[in-house]
Formats: sequence, structure tokens, C-alpha cells
Amino acid sequence: MRFTRAILALLLAAVLLSALAVIDARHENRMLFAQLQQLRQQRDQQNVEWGQLLLEQSTWSTHARVEQMATQKLDMHLPAHPRIVVVHP
Repeated sequence: MRFTRAILALLLAAVLLSALAVIDARHENRMLFAQLQQLRQQRDQQNVEWGQLLLEQSTWSTHARVEQMATQKLDMHLPAHPRIVVVHP
């Protein structure tokens, strides 16, 4: 009889420890999932920003824009036709 109670007490303790381990694992899982969702949201925001930066870069580096800035800000102009020399390899 005493042996049976000891076994029951050990089994009860094992069940309680197992339940606590499950609770802890679920809590950690929820926390990690929330962190994952937050990181995915950050990734999506950064992808949007990256796309906007690429669009801005392509706008600033168009040939017409570079030529316009060279003409206006640097006072550069195409040379006259006789001054153009074509070098063949």
C-alpha cells in the first residue's frame, strides 16, 4: 500500500512537471511567433523602401537628367562638330 502511494505521488509529480513543461513550451512558441511576425513586417517595409530607392536611383541617373545637370550646373556643352574626333581601335 505504501509502495503504491509512492508510485502515485511520483506519477503525479511527473504529470505536473510535464504540464509545466508544455505550458513553458507553448509560451515560448507564442513569443517566438510574435517575434517572427514582427521581423516579417520589418522585412516587408524594407523591401518597399528598397523598391522606392531603386526607383529614385533610376530617376536621378537617367541620361537626360545627367546631361541637364552637366549643362546647367557644370556649364558643360557638346563640342562643335569639327572638334569631335572618333578614335577607331
